[in-house]
Amino acid sequence: MNRITRRHPITAYGPAHPKGITRRDTLAVEEPLEIRINGTTYTLTMRTPGHDFELVHGLLAAEGIISDHNDIVTIRYCAGAITDEETQTPRNTYNVVDVRLAPGNALPENKIRASITTSACGVCGTASIEQLTTEQQFDLRTDTTNVLASCILELPKKLRQTQRAFDATGGLHASALFTNEGDLLIAREDIGRHNATDKVIGWAMQNGIRPARGHILMVSGRTSFELAQKAALAGIPILAGVSAPSSLAVDVAEATGLTLAGFVRQDRMNIYAGKERILS
Repeated sequence: MNRITRRHPITAYGPAHPKGITRRDTLAVEEPLEIRINGTTYTLTMRTPGHDFELVHGLLAAEGIISDHNDIVTIRYCAGAITDEETQTPRNTYNVVDVRLAPGNALPENKIRASITTSACGVCGTASIEQLTTEQQFDLRTDTTNVLASCILELPKKLRQTQRAFDATGGLHASALFTNEGDLLIAREDIGRHNATDKVIGWAMQNGIRPARGHILMVSGRTSFELAQKAALAGIPILAGVSAPSSLAVDVAEATGLTLAGFVRQDRMNIYAGKERILS
């Protein structure tokens, strides 16, 4: 069953069909994912199903709950999460994930959540740049990675080539991790750009790429505070987006030593912080 997209009947209007025509369209799926830690609900986030375990790894890393994939002993979908109304039997919705932390990795009380987060805003572990720099595990300023400007300018095209679900729906964001030579390692799509980024960072963590020194994170839209936060906490030295960064994202980049590129399109881009890593 394809849970990333769904077909739905619509009425379309346009010059060729001024009275409307009925056809089926493809929608991006958005469903809740409840994350439990040691059996206790931590948060409920809205996401596009798929690569959920990667998402959980990336989100918990950004929240400061884990710093390594070994901090998680087990991660699984909860069978019998709900009761089927017709049959009155438990069934697995694949929308509830339970994480068991390794001994010594108990969830701090100040990290406990029970909130619902949307696919638009995500979960930000802190609203303070000062706290972010304090919690930053990897010093990006010691990462002397250099990358050619021409390499970064090629990344939007490479990212776009991975966006098959976007081609079908027009409703999904994408995030990808590249080497500093422009080689694609992984790309993920989701209705929320922060979710797509969590999936990429979670994949990197599961594959031992943490800190992700010498790598580039490319996203398919604007770069917000939380995306800069996630990149810095994952040890990724360069973040690039096809649209504008926010003022707070620039502040985070300057405070953490992150190179931040925006409006990366065709043959142009703007470097908002960390220009010393970019070679002409």
